[in-house]
Amino acid sequence: MKKFSTIFLLCLLGIWGCSNTKNVSRVDSDQDINLSGRWNDSDSRLVSDEMINDALSRSWLKNYTEEHGRKPTIIVGTVKNKTSEHISAETFIKDMEREILNSNRARIVQAGQAREELRKERDDQQDYASLSTMKKWGLERGADFVLQGTINSITDSNKKQKLIFYQVDLELTDLENNEKVWIGTKKIRKVVK
Repeated sequence: MKKFSTIFLLCLLGIWGCSNTKNVSRVDSDQDINLSGRWNDSDSRLVSDEMINDALSRSWLKNYTEEHGRKPTIIVGTVKNKTSEHISAETFIKDMEREILNSNRARIVQAGQAREELRKERDDQQDYASLSTMKKWGLERGADFVLQGTINSITDSNKKQKLIFYQVDLELTDLENNEKVWIGTKKIRKVVK
């Protein structure tokens, strides 16, 4: 009887486990899917594409290349998430860096923790790498401009419907003289029923 009870219990657990299996399918990463109405990867890609294309089409870039005879170097600084949602600023920053780099109109240099990691590696090479392969200090490319910004949101709701409004503001600033050379804003409105 004990054996039968154990087998019966295992069968029930097996049936229950099978009924909770989720149906998962892979989709193209470029496909726009929005399940919750919140900020997602499509928003990050759309906003970075549009804003970087706008920034690199403005007169500051032409003026800089004519004056200096080279492409400007940009460092992407802090993008503050001022929404009530968890938004990965790092994903958004990487989308912007990719757009700048792939445009071939400006250069990108490492920022923050990644830059510190590179400096630590260069420091280690001073002690452990051969003279012919060791990377020298003082040869980093300095940024000419820093790109910084904020992501804000406002949510309005009534019964089973809500409107989520996002505003992304970015500023490009000349590092030598603190002059803002470009300010961009992108707004997204989502109605969730």
